[in-house]
Amino acid sequence: MELNGKVAVVTGGTRGVGAGIARAFVEAGAEVVVCARRPPQVPVPKTEFVPLDVRDPEAVRRCFAGLPRLDVLVNNAGGAPYRPLTEAEAEAERHVRVLELNLLAPLTVSLAAYDHLKRANGSIVMIGSVSGSRPSPGTAAYGAAKAGLEHLARSMAVEWAPEVRVNTLVVGMVRTELSHLHYGGPDGLAAVARTVPLGRLAEPSDIGAAAVFLASDAAAYVTGASLLVHGGGDRPAFLDAATANKEK
Repeated sequence: MELNGKVAVVTGGTRGVGAGIARAFVEAGAEVVVCARRPPQVPVPKTEFVPLDVRDPEAVRRCFAGLPRLDVLVNNAGGAPYRPLTEAEAEAERHVRVLELNLLAPLTVSLAAYDHLKRANGSIVMIGSVSGSRPSPGTAAYGAAKAGLEHLARSMAVEWAPEVRVNTLVVGMVRTELSHLHYGGPDGLAAVARTVPLGRLAEPSDIGAAAVFLASDAAAYVTGASLLVHGGGDRPAFLDAATANKEK
């Protein structure tokens, strides 16, 4: 699964999952451009940083028009704060901004990259989430956006075939430098990891390896697909409830 000589852009590629993807692409031989609003605190070696707010369509178009070549686009930029739908001061506009970042921005970036990718017979990798296929209380707009992103990728795959392949990585829980803030510290991380069938959270390198696969010639006949990278998913809660008194 080599990407020697290919040029890849990873949005949100300066930290967390994005940085893991960027490292994996570098290790596979690609030339990698990472985009984000702010420069990385710890740069990924052998990558080029380009400042970019993917929610700004004009800036996105200028950025991609200035690229001499592009073979792979990884739409990774995204995320959302915890915000229940009826939380005080949680106006609809705040949820709209989540949709803009996680759904509209990947569409904007993909359209800006299309001509490059068509010439190169390239590919797009959308970074989706298991939140798009299950209830997402507290991050409902994020879950809705990720569900839409997966559908968008399948539609793109049909419209843009055969020149451009488009696939989605459906990502589960990942251990990053900020995971402890979301999962409640080391004890919380360990407890959450025990709910995953493989017994641990994903590492950014796990997501990077899967992204390299989808971008490589090994996946030359794969488009419109959704690859689950979630360690086996969630253990159904009803199983523990149904067997709670089994030994009594």
